[in-house]
Amino acid sequence: MKDTVSRASSTPEEFAVEARDLRVYYPVGRALLRRGRNFVHAVDGVSLGVNVAQTLAVVGESGCGKTTLCRALLGLVRPTSGMVLYRGENLRHYVRGDTINLKGKLQMVFQDPESSLNPFMDVRQIVAEPLRNRSGPSNTDEKISEVLDLVGLSSEFLGRRPVELSGGQKQRVSIARAIVSSPEVVLLDEPTSALDVAVQSQILNLLVRLQEVYGIGYLLVTHNIAVAQFMSDSIAIMYSGKIMESGPTGELMARPMHPYTRTLIEATPIPDPNVRNLLKISVAGEPPSAIHPPSGCRFHPRCPFAQERCRTDEPALREILPGRTVACHFAEEIETSLVSGGGDVVRTGKTTS
Repeated sequence: MKDTVSRASSTPEEFAVEARDLRVYYPVGRALLRRGRNFVHAVDGVSLGVNVAQTLAVVGESGCGKTTLCRALLGLVRPTSGMVLYRGENLRHYVRGDTINLKGKLQMVFQDPESSLNPFMDVRQIVAEPLRNRSGPSNTDEKISEVLDLVGLSSEFLGRRPVELSGGQKQRVSIARAIVSSPEVVLLDEPTSALDVAVQSQILNLLVRLQEVYGIGYLLVTHNIAVAQFMSDSIAIMYSGKIMESGPTGELMARPMHPYTRTLIEATPIPDPNVRNLLKISVAGEPPSAIHPPSGCRFHPRCPFAQERCRTDEPALREILPGRTVACHFAEEIETSLVSGGGDVVRTGKTTS
């Protein structure tokens, strides 16, 4: 795990890329043509920032809005409201020419390399795509060879097409394409989930090494909190379009404050049988509807500690420790009870001891 404590005091002014109260809603079905339409609340009021040379991991279950967040930051999806900023400037203020140049500074590695690589292009053409209109032909081949070497591919791959590559090799090509334009921030959308376990560790170590060489900032979205722990300086826990908790990785993993964070950590296998899990709880049910999200706290229908206030009042994302924010009305009380090993804790509306 990376050393997170020494680099946890970042300020908003330092963010290379930032989301402020970002919302992305998708209209649903036939309601497209009617007033009073329904919407999928994919991203619902998210604020976060990514610094150069650091990694922010956004962790959550499938369907929580992680990928939509990435696409909105990159400009592939237009936000419904809120702002995406680059170096403090709202991206909506950029004119077309500036936007083209900006995209060289923001790149993305997609989840499935099979679908993100053009099957009719060879590796040279794929990696060269971000360099079009940004560098002359004289140094394009030199730059391509440099990044291919960095990602562990020799020049013999230049003429190959995706169908001739393994899954790991395809993802290495995707990473080469992302870094060839010397970006400040790379968005990583589940970069290892489509790969074999042995290849996953190779790709993660490659990404860490590239960050050390180039000082790239990463926004890593993943459902695997163990991957986030290995890769990140800080973690934001996302659930049903909202951030539930955030903080430096080491502190958050050692002392989770939100019940949902605890369930994610609890679900992670622990190879040492002598290590006690933080909390023996069972969370029933499925994530809520993104079209009709529940009132109050989004997690309350599944939370074993939910009280009446959780059902009616949406908790604000508040700082309860330096650098630690939590969206839970009773985070302190729950932790105090768990740490003390006793006391009354409300679980699904019933008091237990």
